[in-house]
Amino acid sequence: MTVPVLQVKNLYKLFIPLEHSQNEKKAMAMLEQGASRTEVQEATGITAGLIDINFTVNKGEVFVLIGLSGSGKSTLIRCLNMLNPPTSGTVYLEGDNITNFSNKQLQELRRTKVAMVFQNFGLISNRNVLENAYYGLEIRGVPLKERTEKAMQMLEMVGLQGWEKTRISALSGGMKQKLALCCALVHRPKVLFLDEPTTGVDAVSRKEFWAMLGRIREGGVTIFVSTPYMDEAALCDRIAMISEGSIIGGG
Repeated sequence: MTVPVLQVKNLYKLFIPLEHSQNEKKAMAMLEQGASRTEVQEATGITAGLIDINFTVNKGEVFVLIGLSGSGKSTLIRCLNMLNPPTSGTVYLEGDNITNFSNKQLQELRRTKVAMVFQNFGLISNRNVLENAYYGLEIRGVPLKERTEKAMQMLEMVGLQGWEKTRISALSGGMKQKLALCCALVHRPKVLFLDEPTTGVDAVSRKEFWAMLGRIREGGVTIFVSTPYMDEAALCDRIAMISEGSIIGGG
């Protein structure tokens, strides 16, 4: 049987204020018994960011998570690469339980297997386009010539060739989006996480971006996207819908 690239089992994430830390067990018990996010918040002072999340993503898929603001999209996507460790439950990547990984193992995972594009793009304002593109390779100690060649290849792929010396402040929203994608792809990840990557860009840039994702998927990269836009569901292989921290459909 083929092992999914990504498998999530019984995932919970609680946001626990220090003054309510003694209520964690009560909050978990309420959630496991079917209580809503609001009920748990009122009874314990604890916010349930994610409630019993289960799904799989297969190799080479474009999987889209759809939900409104505050539904838990960003919380979930950050749990998938352990930037925001879950309270309980398990995340498997290529069959490995990454919830048990040490900090060193997680660092290696993010350098070699997974990459993420954040909502605000995460670009460095005092570096130009090329310097942003190869920054991840630079901190890994890759020599200048090699990291420049790899970054140039990715810049060409996303359509930013000729803009290498441009400052970040001179780029449009769509161009920043492309550069953020380039920064992620330069590591040649197996799984690419995208947190609302088309929010704040125009319709043409959104269309171009999804066309790029199609080309990236053809290269064997598995893609997980969170978005508030229902129309983007038609551009993926599978979807899941999230509301109030729970998966309510798809998966």
